[in-house]
Amino acid sequence: MRLGVLDVGSNTVHLLVVDAHPGARPLPAHSHKVELRLAQLLDEGGAIGPEGVDKLIGVVHEALQAAEDKGVEDLLPFATSAVREASNADDVLARVKEETGVELQVLTGAEEARLTFLAVRRWFGWSAGKLLVLDIGGGSLEIAYGIDEEPDTAVSLPLGAGRLTAGWLPGDPPDPDDIRALRRHVRAQIARTVGEFSRFGAPDHVVATSKTFKQLARLAGAARSAEGLYVQRDLKRESLEAWVPQLAGMTTAERAELPGVSEGRANQLLAGALVAEGAMDLFGVETLEICPWALREGVILRRLDHMPTA
Repeated sequence: MRLGVLDVGSNTVHLLVVDAHPGARPLPAHSHKVELRLAQLLDEGGAIGPEGVDKLIGVVHEALQAAEDKGVEDLLPFATSAVREASNADDVLARVKEETGVELQVLTGAEEARLTFLAVRRWFGWSAGKLLVLDIGGGSLEIAYGIDEEPDTAVSLPLGAGRLTAGWLPGDPPDPDDIRALRRHVRAQIARTVGEFSRFGAPDHVVATSKTFKQLARLAGAARSAEGLYVQRDLKRESLEAWVPQLAGMTTAERAELPGVSEGRANQLLAGALVAEGAMDLFGVETLEICPWALREGVILRRLDHMPTA
């Protein structure tokens, strides 16, 4: 059947259409993506303002039309941290349902981490052993660890690249004192969780997902996306540490000129790099591998797991 996943994230609203059935890997058929940056549309009280809600409703209407055009039979709509943490989340969800008919399922941070972990496990298989999975979104950082399809432990931290950029790095280029303050904040937050993971022992394989990690890996010399899903892409901490001070001295426009960096994500790249660097350092990771599957694929796989096979 043809499934559609509507992901209302902190940076983008993304419709992914796949052809899928139980026991087979989902095959991408269409992608419709709009950069909305909900995480940066919150007012001082933490609410998504009327303009932001109107934009969200308009984008959901566009996605519904695209899903209909592509013959989607079943739509799986969900929202992540920007909607989850908005002070007016219930009102936003009610308006979206009333005006579009779409009932967004709001995932908790732990659910995000578990579903992303499921996707990574299916991609790499059982031979990958114990997995440590890192995912930097616009609003949060998810970390999960385990040997099965359900992680042994999973956490979500408010360390998304968009959230941190809006709250900590107002300058362009950012002020060095702001960068240092953000670095301290990021590492303190991550350090609180390290003990929860270390009691399970060292992972056999460390994996990262998300646009932020993909862009950082591309900067460090990984293959372009045009070379296909099945090319191995790695990110070494040594390379990342060399890039952080370079990114810190660049304007958003200068970062957007770098290979693999999209214009819409360029302003967030430094904050994302500080989170990635902090996580790799505090968890003792020298090299990690980029996984092309992440949360959306996890949602699809979980849906397929609950479908009858006959």
